[in-house]
Formats: sequence, C-alpha cells, structure tokens
Amino acid sequence: MNKQIFYSIIFLFFISCSGIQQVFQLGSPSDIAKDIDGNIYKTVKIGNQIWMAENLKVIHYNNGDVIPNLQDDDEWDNGNGTCCAYDNNASNTEIYGLLYNWFTVNDIRNIAPDGWHIPTDIEWQVLIEYLGGDTLAGGKMKSLGTIEGVNGLWVGSDEGTTNESGFSALPGGYRYNSGVFDGIGTNAYFWSATESTGGTAWHRYLYHGNSVVSRYDYGWKQGGYSIRCIKD
Repeated sequence: MNKQIFYSIIFLFFISCSGIQQVFQLGSPSDIAKDIDGNIYKTVKIGNQIWMAENLKVIHYNNGDVIPNLQDDDEWDNGNGTCCAYDNNASNTEIYGLLYNWFTVNDIRNIAPDGWHIPTDIEWQVLIEYLGGDTLAGGKMKSLGTIEGVNGLWVGSDEGTTNESGFSALPGGYRYNSGVFDGIGTNAYFWSATESTGGTAWHRYLYHGNSVVSRYDYGWKQGGYSIRCIKD
C-alpha cells in the first residue's frame, strides 16, 4: 500500500475516534516542500490550499546568497533582510524554525521553496474563512498540547484548540525591531507578503489564551516573525 494512503487512513481513524471533524488531508508526495538548503517540510491541504505544516528555517536565498543571521540587538534593526533563531539559540530552530524580518520576505532573491510562495494577506484570509472566521480559526490551527501537560509547546490553551486543520501553528515567539525577543510559548506571528504602509506589512497573530486569529499591520517591517509558505 502507498505510504501516503496508509498514513491518511490511520489519521482518518484517529479523528473518527476522537470526534474531531476533518477539514484537511495530509500533503501528497507531489506536494513536498524542499528549500534550497535541503530542508523538507510537512504539508497539508486545507480546502483548496496547500500549506507548509512547519515553519520555514532556510538560511539562504534561492540564488545561494546567505541570509544574514544578526544576533546583536543593535544590528537587527538595519533595514535589510535578516533571520535568527529565537533568543539566538540554534536549538530552537529545529522545532520553531527561524524568525525573519519583512525585508527578507520581500527580497527578489526569494526564500520560499521552489513551487511555493509567501502567502498574501488575501490568501491568509481565505484560509481563516474556510476554518470558520477570525474568532474560531485559531483553535483549529494551533498545535495540540501544553507545556504544563508536558505534551505540547503552548503555555496553557483554550478549550477550542483542536488543530483540526492540521496547520499545527507553533508558539515560536517574535523579535521586536529593537532586537529583543518575546512570546515563545504564548504567541505565533506569521508574515504575509502584503505591504500595508511604507513601514509596515500585514501579518497574522495567534495567542495561547483564545481561538482568535488576529490581523495586524502594527509593528515594523524590522520585526522578526515566523513564515509559512503556500503552494503556487
């Protein structure tokens, strides 16, 4: 039996027993996302969209140029593309991916895997509407388990958390434009490719205490957020 079919059957059995409604299917082998560094990401089909189910962690643009990893707080806010691990701790990368500023998102050298792209503000909203709207989608997108329960990464969780979308959002925190880190365990920030004003861009925000997905453009493009890509 094809491995993808086998795992899909196992998954369907699990959600049937758990009472969770299925709104997605596992990405097929043809939907594999592989970046220029050779990292391979799990994928998931939600509605008519195919998303990466893990945060991006590439350290090169697609032309081979290195994305600067700026650890010093004073260097972070420099108006150029940058990336970093949360708290400059490389061990966080494997789980949470990297944090990128918006100048990296918008760079013509591109950081998305071939055949994928950074989602626009509209593409984010299509996902959220499919999952029931801004007030419900967050619970369907957040990974399961809590730090307190020793079975997850979120600090506490609202009762609406089911991850029934398979998006598996992680509380990877963020980096202020000042270079200070905050929010690991409680916040998940994701860039869109859509600019709002000259100094800001749209992003989505999930919080540990509710099922809301918030849409914001406050904060500056120098902020460090996680990235999920969507298939072309």
